[in-house]
Amino acid sequence: MRRILVTNDDGVHSEGIATLASALGRLGEVTVVAPVQEASAIGHALTLRRPLRVDQVAPGRFAVDGTPTDCVNVAITHVIRQKPDLIVSGINKGWNLGDDVTYSGTVSGALEGALLGVPSIAVSTQNRQNEFEFGPAAKAAAAVAEAILERGLPKFTLLNINVPYGPNRGFRVTVQAKRNHLTVVAKRMDPRHRPYYWIEEGQNEWEPHDRSDYQAVRDGYISITPLQADMTAYDALRFVENLPIVIEEPVR
Repeated sequence: MRRILVTNDDGVHSEGIATLASALGRLGEVTVVAPVQEASAIGHALTLRRPLRVDQVAPGRFAVDGTPTDCVNVAITHVIRQKPDLIVSGINKGWNLGDDVTYSGTVSGALEGALLGVPSIAVSTQNRQNEFEFGPAAKAAAAVAEAILERGLPKFTLLNINVPYGPNRGFRVTVQAKRNHLTVVAKRMDPRHRPYYWIEEGQNEWEPHDRSDYQAVRDGYISITPLQADMTAYDALRFVENLPIVIEEPVR
């Protein structure tokens, strides 16, 4: 029996994770290990300065008071006590496109799996005015999961899936989109007239690219982007090698 680990960053009680786990059930034994509460935009964080608690909230479903990355590690070492055949993270309430994957707890759950040598998938669905369709995203994730369980993935690679709202035109293999980042930080005053700050989502000024994940979902396709942890800018190696860097002799 194949073992499938499911996690997310929207919390163990999210409708998205329940729909995803149900869709994957035909492919193997599914165990859900997810944050006890929402952990969106937490990235690839590990909890190192306090203990973690694990509670079983239903058969095969466990809540961890930590991050998606914590959940993957706790699941493998203390819940299922072995590496699963597949890790699927999601379904996220809102796309994880382009550069935004660096913030995403959903993508980071799958990234941790890839780093541990486990084939992994992240799946997200469009937020259309706070309306979500989890069914099509779960169906897409299950189709990709079935193919991966049969064929595997290159080592240290994960797949980032983004699903548009409404009818789709099938799958398109994509690259990460790029956009001009402008994060909005709003300044407000509390009742004691002390300032506080609220970070809001940045502007979506995406650069045109025919094969980008952003363009795919805008065209009505399900985007599949292969990602890896290696962030080396290979095209910049020669530039950095030629920088006039001078190391002074240490003062004795």
